[in-house]
Amino acid sequence: MVCLYEANPGSVLEFQRELSMAIEKRLRVQLLPERVAALERRQTRHGQAYDFYLRGRYFWNQLSPATNKRALEYYKRATEADPQYALAWSGVADAYSSSPINSDAPPASAWARARDAAACAVAAEPNLAEAQTSLGLVKFWFDWDWRGAAAAFRRATELDPSYALAHRMEGITLSHMGEHGEALCAIQRARELDPLLASHHALSSQVAFNARDYSEALRFARQATVLDPEFWIGYMQLAQAHERLGQTDLALDVFNTAARLCGGNSKMLSCRGYILARAGLTEAAREVLSTLEAVARERYVPPYALALVHAGLGQVDQTLVWLQRAYEARDVHLVFLPVDAKWDLIREDPRVQAILAHCGFQVRATPNPDRGVPIPSGDPFLMPE
Repeated sequence: MVCLYEANPGSVLEFQRELSMAIEKRLRVQLLPERVAALERRQTRHGQAYDFYLRGRYFWNQLSPATNKRALEYYKRATEADPQYALAWSGVADAYSSSPINSDAPPASAWARARDAAACAVAAEPNLAEAQTSLGLVKFWFDWDWRGAAAAFRRATELDPSYALAHRMEGITLSHMGEHGEALCAIQRARELDPLLASHHALSSQVAFNARDYSEALRFARQATVLDPEFWIGYMQLAQAHERLGQTDLALDVFNTAARLCGGNSKMLSCRGYILARAGLTEAAREVLSTLEAVARERYVPPYALALVHAGLGQVDQTLVWLQRAYEARDVHLVFLPVDAKWDLIREDPRVQAILAHCGFQVRATPNPDRGVPIPSGDPFLMPE
């Protein structure tokens, strides 16, 4: 059936609104009044603000220090053009929320800014999936309120089942809580909705990695690098999967590629130092520690980064010193402590358990390292090895 749409809208924004309403009428879908109001308020009537928002979203999806900064600049310009633009405020919140993990931004300053921007988004439009997702990001990365984060992401998927980021973040949150089967299903939905976005596949690799299914983690990471050969997170996930599968040389080689693309993110150094230490290359690992300490004298370096290298070296007391510093700094990387396999050897140490308790993480027992959680069937975009 071919449906013709005839109109003479005055702008792209007006065209979007009219087309949405025409589709609704054609399909005879009865929406709740609040959803109709939300659809009408979803986009700004300021064309320039909309342009800034689209540019911000393009850069943010690349998740690098440089592109995160560009995204934040465009999102802020969108809010200046239209202070009631909920999507733009959501973008500001997402950029701040991701900055400590992708750009080594100090979490203390990013936390307050992300929280305030998310509050502006929710105040402008509480029934917007993007606004609820931004609220969930703040709860996950900064508040360490994972049940609250999962509830926000679930609310977002109810408001807009087609919003892939909400499904992805619900999967990531459930993964860190140890709900691995549900996590894999949630993030699969993100891939189904947007199969060509490399970040969905790269972060699916992390979810599979947390579930101890390293072969599937490797497959997802490879897919991410095929979709975007410049996407550093795909290579980082690929390297850590190689390491768990005993392919140390491959892991170190891939980390070199990731380091070239990541814009100076400390995770490349710390993970490489950890792998070197675990491989018995103690002096090389100590050199990584020295480099991290030197960088820390010039800018913020997450304490977690140094803790990880000390853990690889088997220096438990020093690891605990840096983990405690990470807790005091509200280092967002601590979200990996309950579930990342790299911490399996010391996670049961009472001092580590005390830090986890102080963080308030709600976590089920990790799966057997020798038996991962199977990936749900029917993935529409998973390449064979």
